[in-house]
Amino acid sequence: MVIKTILDTDLYKFTTSYAYIKLFPYAIGTFSFKDRDETEYTEGFLEALKSEIYNLSLVALTDEELEYMSAHCRFLPRVYWEWLSSFRFDPNKIEVYLDEQHHLHLEVTDFLYKVTLYEVPLLAIVSEIRNQFFNRIPDKKEIIERLSGKVELSNTNQLPFSEFGTRRRFSFAVQDIVVAYLKEHANYCTGTSNCYLAMKYDMLPMGTHPHEWFMFHGAQFGYKHANYMALENWVNVYDGDLGTALSDTYTSDSFLTNFSRKQAKLFDGVRCDSGNEYEFVDRLIARYKELGIDPTTKTIIFSNALDFEKALSLYEYCKGKIRCSFGIGTNLTNDTGYKPSNIVMKLSRCKMNSNQEWRECVKLSDDMGKHMGSSTEVEACLYELRL
Repeated sequence: MVIKTILDTDLYKFTTSYAYIKLFPYAIGTFSFKDRDETEYTEGFLEALKSEIYNLSLVALTDEELEYMSAHCRFLPRVYWEWLSSFRFDPNKIEVYLDEQHHLHLEVTDFLYKVTLYEVPLLAIVSEIRNQFFNRIPDKKEIIERLSGKVELSNTNQLPFSEFGTRRRFSFAVQDIVVAYLKEHANYCTGTSNCYLAMKYDMLPMGTHPHEWFMFHGAQFGYKHANYMALENWVNVYDGDLGTALSDTYTSDSFLTNFSRKQAKLFDGVRCDSGNEYEFVDRLIARYKELGIDPTTKTIIFSNALDFEKALSLYEYCKGKIRCSFGIGTNLTNDTGYKPSNIVMKLSRCKMNSNQEWRECVKLSDDMGKHMGSSTEVEACLYELRL
């Protein structure tokens, strides 16, 4: 059983779920899987995946987990965790099959406050089963050997980072080994996005909001207003908590243009998840200065396919200009000598209620290859934003 607890997921899945409950309780959405490598899977893989999808229905929040999350997430009320204790994943809502080219198709549709909870567990399951079928399982010694040099680099250079590797980990066992080692040896590891491992190792659970929050707002309210409204609504729910703004759902150019003085002052910083990070540092600092804000009081969180050497380079580049930290995922939890999965699940369509027509969701990354959505809707989005 790959997923043994509902807390084996990223914190921002719960924060986003609660935001939907508060503001858009009748909204419905579909999450769609994409394998950027177009991997050819086997029928045996598909059967194993279906078995694990069924096993998801057996997962439930325990009393111990409810008490822990209520005590350690002051920004989420206890009533949310009490609701979550009654939630169960529904395999019948998950459509899964292989096409004629043996590419995997995976979709799930439900109310947004529920469907958002499927994304990370499903990705972690696909990644782990793929590795079971295609790769040799590494032993603990191998994992620690690869990890120890990274931790030493962080300790030597006082490089702050958090572990963000649940969705594309080699396996739960590998992530567990990694987080245990970080807890013991990494002096500048600020926490983990995985709520279960945060509980197990008494670490800080990390995270704010995902691209889907902005994609939903773009589909419902228009792309020009998406960034501004998504941040305003986040503040309406969390009142200044969880204050890292995601910058690249509709390109960072669009984000920075609409980044208001109020939002720039209120949010602690910005997460950079695509594009040229060095150029983004310069542009963000310029925007803060333009708004009369001292950039050294703000923080950039870098999270775009980082390794520790690149993180150190960015850390040195930011020194004296702006604070920074790093969310490092695959390089920690899937550095085993094999090519990691390049898989995502994104919000592909949504509607505000059951009576509304479906609206397609798109994402315009700062990396051209990461645009998501039909070519027609991507072109419409680019046109509306004059990009």
